[in-house]
Amino acid sequence: MTAQALDVHAAHPPVANQSSRISAPVLGMLLFIGSEIMLFGAFFTVYFFVRVVNNAPAWPPEGMHVPVFVAGVNTAILVTSSFTMHWSLQSIKRGNRAGLQAGLVLTLAMGLTFLITQMLEYSRLGFAPRDGAFGSVFYGLTGLHGAHVFVGLTLLTFATVRAFRGHFTPEHHHGVELPGIYWHFVDVMWIVVYASVYLL
Repeated sequence: MTAQALDVHAAHPPVANQSSRISAPVLGMLLFIGSEIMLFGAFFTVYFFVRVVNNAPAWPPEGMHVPVFVAGVNTAILVTSSFTMHWSLQSIKRGNRAGLQAGLVLTLAMGLTFLITQMLEYSRLGFAPRDGAFGSVFYGLTGLHGAHVFVGLTLLTFATVRAFRGHFTPEHHHGVELPGIYWHFVDVMWIVVYASVYLL
């Protein structure tokens, strides 16, 4: 190989081989979410062990009340935020920058509303994580999910700032797609948490 050809390869290395139709960043996010599902799975194992194996007579126990209606409204808010997140991604894929920005701002606002509502719920529950198995499981599962919502909001904040700075294009929008995948995961996990802890 000539010196000129070596210089060209040094300046522009060849594109990495990709054996999958899924791009490397998206695949990385999906693998990360797989590990997060296992983390939630461990918490759900504890939850169902306490309820089923120990044959808990009343759930929640006498004197402990969970606000099912408020959590239901919160669930509707979070599920709606999944649609606005999808709208923002589809908007940038079509080159609609205004739709991208509006979708991200709405998603961020609804996610923040969800988190604040959950914190207010904690302040009014009347029991703490130390109050028996139910308190530990309730705060463990909802708190774990709340931490994931906070991470998702952080990612969405960066995406929103970048959207208003014009960083995304129809060809380059991983900065929206990856937080979107994570946000959809957070939404799905909340539906499972809500159904298991509040409704069952």
